[in-house]
Amino acid sequence: MSNTTEHLTCLIIGSGPAGYTAAIYAARADMKPVMYTGLTPGGQLTETTEVDNFPGYPNGVTGPVLMDDLKAQSERFGTQVRFGLVTKADLSAKPKRFWIDETTEITADTVIISTGASAKWLGLENETRLRMNAGGVSACAVCDGFFFKNQEVAIVGAGDTAAEEATYLAKLCKKVYMIVRRGEGEMRASKAMQHRVMNTPNIEILWNSETADILGKETVEGVIVKNNATGELKTIAVTGFFVAIGHKPNTDIFNGQLEMDELGYLQVIPGSSKTKVSGVFAVGDCADKTYRQAVTAAGSGCMGALDAERYLAATEQH
Repeated sequence: MSNTTEHLTCLIIGSGPAGYTAAIYAARADMKPVMYTGLTPGGQLTETTEVDNFPGYPNGVTGPVLMDDLKAQSERFGTQVRFGLVTKADLSAKPKRFWIDETTEITADTVIISTGASAKWLGLENETRLRMNAGGVSACAVCDGFFFKNQEVAIVGAGDTAAEEATYLAKLCKKVYMIVRRGEGEMRASKAMQHRVMNTPNIEILWNSETADILGKETVEGVIVKNNATGELKTIAVTGFFVAIGHKPNTDIFNGQLEMDELGYLQVIPGSSKTKVSGVFAVGDCADKTYRQAVTAAGSGCMGALDAERYLAATEQH
């Protein structure tokens, strides 16, 4: 490794809609952004087949094509997109220091963190297979519920997100089975969300239940549910399977350096992308546990680039 450390005006960590939108704006502002993609270039959307709710695509678009379009647009304005993982950061240093793949060291005046969040999965073999083959397994009811109109689906989870997604699906689907590990009355969701679920006639809650397996060769055809009180196995015919057991923000390398909530989501000053550390901005799903949509991530990426540009302008004046 060279003794000369590369210095950047703007480093972007992560390559989802937030990162690429930040890159487009930063490049147009002549900040010469360099993006490190992380291990999944394009982020979560590269695992999504049909994207019908991103503006500008009247006939829909696949996740990989959307991310390729965003990448090409950012590169058109001069963004350097590099495959690599930021494995360590020192945000107290001046300038801020980062290590790529544990070897290469770089410094940066500003950093836009767009590392995203990863959905938690059950870890079943058929869950992974059907998810990777676009066979009807999803972690986002708002994204994919539309494809299951008038069908019967199952959703796993017992928190507010699961309850919210179950009621969302109930508006579209003929029947929603909600698989809850705990006993009756022991859901983690708030009382208000529980009442909403209970009062939705086409949601059936399967208490004391866990998913033993997902059935289907090409697409989901059913779920084997195990009653963890009796050990009884029951097969339910469904065509869609939704997992709502939470997301984990990809923020571990910033532990102890940036403010986070109890789940690890980065905290920003309300109405901005600014963290409490000057010159450090957080955008997209790593700082958003509420919306988690491609379009809201893209909007926050724009905010991150504008905030970084204004930060640089202010520091240059002093």
